[in-house]
Amino acid sequence: MPKLRTAVLALLAALAVATCGGGRPDGRADLILTNAAVVTMAEGRTRAEAVAVAGGRILFVGDGEAAARLRGDSTRVLDLGGRTVLPAFQDSHIHLVMGGVELLACHLTELGTKEAVFARIREYAAAHPELAWVTGGGWALPLFPQANPRKEDLDALVPDRPAVLDAADGHSAWANSRALALAGINRDTPDPAGGRIERDPGTGEPTGTLRESAAALVEKHVPELGPEDYIRGLKAGLALANRYGIASIIEARADADILEAYAALDRAGELSVRVLASLHVDTGRGVSEAGRLAELRRRFEGTRLKAGAAKIFIDGVVESHTAALLEPYADRPGDRGTPLLEAEAFEALAVALDRAGFQIHVHAIGDRAIRMSLDAFVAAGRANGFRDMRHHIAHLELIDPADIPRFRRLGVTANFQALWAYADPYITDLTLPILGPGRSRWLYPIGSVARTGATIAGGSDWSVSSMNPLEAIEVAMTRRGPDDPPGEPWIPEERTGLETMLRAYTVNGAWLSRDEKTRGTLALGQAADIIVLDRDLFAAPAHEISRIKVLWTLLDGRTVYRDPAFAD
Repeated sequence: MPKLRTAVLALLAALAVATCGGGRPDGRADLILTNAAVVTMAEGRTRAEAVAVAGGRILFVGDGEAAARLRGDSTRVLDLGGRTVLPAFQDSHIHLVMGGVELLACHLTELGTKEAVFARIREYAAAHPELAWVTGGGWALPLFPQANPRKEDLDALVPDRPAVLDAADGHSAWANSRALALAGINRDTPDPAGGRIERDPGTGEPTGTLRESAAALVEKHVPELGPEDYIRGLKAGLALANRYGIASIIEARADADILEAYAALDRAGELSVRVLASLHVDTGRGVSEAGRLAELRRRFEGTRLKAGAAKIFIDGVVESHTAALLEPYADRPGDRGTPLLEAEAFEALAVALDRAGFQIHVHAIGDRAIRMSLDAFVAAGRANGFRDMRHHIAHLELIDPADIPRFRRLGVTANFQALWAYADPYITDLTLPILGPGRSRWLYPIGSVARTGATIAGGSDWSVSSMNPLEAIEVAMTRRGPDDPPGEPWIPEERTGLETMLRAYTVNGAWLSRDEKTRGTLALGQAADIIVLDRDLFAAPAHEISRIKVLWTLLDGRTVYRDPAFAD
């Protein structure tokens, strides 16, 4: 009787998928993954040993014997030897196009010393004498005193033309003397609104480091990228994303050029991730931005591309004293950082975007910026009605404890970049000294937010930091660096469990993109967005999770990445 029951269930599954437009006419599977540790992330049945796919959708999830009954003459059957099978990951905060462009320029990410940065710049400039400017980025703030690299060093590396290189966090830029001169920046140049020109304390001359909007004074002189540059960058980013098991993203800052790149690959059938684009909000336009963004949303609706989110920057970063704080920085009495919008203007903008149906995606680092964001969502709800808008705040470095319960209460998603939640030099050298121990207890309080029952999503902010979700998941669980051995966690109260973080990168990501009915779990009728890991994720010690490799990534049942050592 049990065998008959499983056979009937398999047949019913095949009929159900065929009815909703996914399966083959004969009810057979295109692909069966068996002898696997299947983690479905679905309510109810969370574990299985086999998955069957037909027509790009999940045909069956259950035991191997029942799945085998769906085998046809052309069905591929893979015995995975106990390897873990998961829904593909979603990165809910990533700069995929511009990160890819940066990969192809002077790429400084993950270089661990100032000398290594200098060597890379020198080599790149020598290898590209044809370039009018040397551009790129990814340098780490802690490598330089006070996170402030000097123009004299860049002059020595690139003496013959202007150069400007963005910091890894995207909130500072490093320019040489030629670039500063072209931009007309000297000791008499005032700081622009929302930015700061770092200056030598003795002479008042610009040092070469530009914070926030001050970077635009130089960068507006850089030759513009062409459509082919954006497409090349996107292709480079896609290859890396698929390698890490990512099949869906929320693009964190999209303008028309970035959208055109996504749309071009979408039309060509080459877009190997699903994209929700967060349209960059020009806050200087005020509430009129809602109409302009609505037109972009209409223009860029595609097969795997939609543009229904709006991105607002409300502050900068702690390390350069540009994050907006409730209380002053410990080393700068009276300085709380300056929000990029006043509260009244922010709330008016949130009301307009919410009314226009946009999902609002906010960059907020400091506790004051986070409170302002939550208040803006309250204003939008009061004006337009509290409904299922799925607004979210990214980064969330420092949350005042009084605001932690508000995420669940308001239905606001906490979009954490968990890879940052350990005591690296950004924290120990640049953040702790200027916040002090009392506030620092509330840095990246992922565990506290999770315990309230709020929805947590996971993102990398690549190219700021590694795109690999498994590294971020490990750090969230251990509060130690991905390369660190087992040891004392940093703020142990804020650790989270594996299940919480897997949901952040699968189910919750799909929900945040309004795709929960079609993907995010391995369940009947869902899209066959699947990854295979090289070992059992749940059997691995927490400090080894980052070493687990993605062997295979499927999008709609089709291979978008396969490890050369894995035969599919």
